[in-house]
Amino acid sequence: MKGKAVILAGGSGGLGAAVAEALAARGAVPVIGCLSNRGRAGQLAETLLRKYGVHAPVVVGNVLEASIRQRLIDEARQAGDLYALVPLAGSPARIPIESATEADILESMRTNFVGPVLLARDFVAAVGEQDASIVFLSTMQGVGVFPGSTVYAAPKAALIHTARILAKQWRIRVNVVAPGVNNAGMAEESVRSGKYDSFVEKRIIPRFGRPEDVARAILFFLEPDNYVTGQVLTVDGGLSLKM
Repeated sequence: MKGKAVILAGGSGGLGAAVAEALAARGAVPVIGCLSNRGRAGQLAETLLRKYGVHAPVVVGNVLEASIRQRLIDEARQAGDLYALVPLAGSPARIPIESATEADILESMRTNFVGPVLLARDFVAAVGEQDASIVFLSTMQGVGVFPGSTVYAAPKAALIHTARILAKQWRIRVNVVAPGVNNAGMAEESVRSGKYDSFVEKRIIPRFGRPEDVARAILFFLEPDNYVTGQVLTVDGGLSLKM
């Protein structure tokens, strides 16, 4: 992975930080995209420089904007060999379908589906025919059926189906990681509140997921010359099998 630039859109949070560190440890150059938390993204970049000697560019803005998508690609090209994209940006959209408005549903679709797909399209146009990889981030709710998750899960399920289409349509590898209940990212607040304690107490899952669990799955798909494409790797301790 040495010298390969990997775009991490939404890469300054807990999951993004774990992926960025795993990449930097392998000599890759993460390009950290964040919506607004420049301070957190800057701290992560400083950590990567101090620990691994990797200069990770930071791009602030919404990937729904074409100019931000282009900046991420331009920074990656300048930072190293443009190689991979991992769109981590998303919104938990914790709104029951019974009370959701049209605006709620459209906003979830824009954030959880449209932004990542447009960024993937622009990335492929930039990378051309060379070896490259895209790893979308879905959720176990996009794989299993969980009541009350429609507004969030539907766009994430659409992302999975789109990834399979693109893996067949494009020459580069396109895969998906679907995390479960993790002590990072959008589930962190729910885990901290005790909402999911019964899953561990009843031994439905052995423990809550960690950012490193998801990072390992993503890194598997990003390995150069990987032979896997069009696949979904669910990282949830088996929860979606038992619910």
